[in-house]
Amino acid sequence: MDLATLIGLIGALAIIALAIILGASSEVFLSVPSLLIVGGGSLFVVLAKFSINQFIGAIKVAGRAFSFRLPDTEDSINELVELAGIARKQGLLALEDQEINSKFLQNGMQLLIDGHPQETVKAILEKERLLTLDRNRWGAKIFSAMGDVAPAMGMIGTLIGLVQMLSNMDDPKSIGPAMAVALLTTLYGAMLATMIFIPIADKLTLRMTEESRMQALWIDALLAIQEGTNPRVIEQLLSSYLPPSKRDKEADPAEPV
Repeated sequence: MDLATLIGLIGALAIIALAIILGASSEVFLSVPSLLIVGGGSLFVVLAKFSINQFIGAIKVAGRAFSFRLPDTEDSINELVELAGIARKQGLLALEDQEINSKFLQNGMQLLIDGHPQETVKAILEKERLLTLDRNRWGAKIFSAMGDVAPAMGMIGTLIGLVQMLSNMDDPKSIGPAMAVALLTTLYGAMLATMIFIPIADKLTLRMTEESRMQALWIDALLAIQEGTNPRVIEQLLSSYLPPSKRDKEADPAEPV
């Protein structure tokens, strides 16, 4: 569970709710027609911009903003160096008995164990990485589109409310409440875009970058293991994926092969 996403969304909603409760009557902030225009309207407009499969896929991918978690880069490098040592001493078949949590890395190890040529291994894993990157990118695009559409739908709802209000100007007492309802759609649109859709789109973009980077690290390690590269050299190669503050001092020269 990503606590940053959860705390951020809940915290923002709580602050808005508190401001409403401490202010005027909270009932005036509830309007079913406004919710339908902004919520339903935004969903249907975005659906018109993408395919049904892409739209449904984005809803599924949205869960990654809350629950997806990659292994720590440093821990993953240590695991890969250990696996490289096993493969170098006992052969690639010895990797079959090793427990690996990542499905991507597990598939890559199986390709090595099955004895596929390095070109085939690289092509398969790169294809899988690019497809994963593409799925995440479309999810981020759809939620970004929702963030663009929601305020516009809110403005449309406000204009609808203003037209209805102006058509009933003979009753001055109804102008104030009607104006309040008209403005609610703008509020709903701004809240959905700023507090839900755009943060999820940005978090999915971050997840996409992190996962692509981790998969690139795994591919580099797998190809080096297949070549029988010295584990010390593999560790030095993979350390480039760490931020400068976490990189160990330069590795000692590789042991003789």
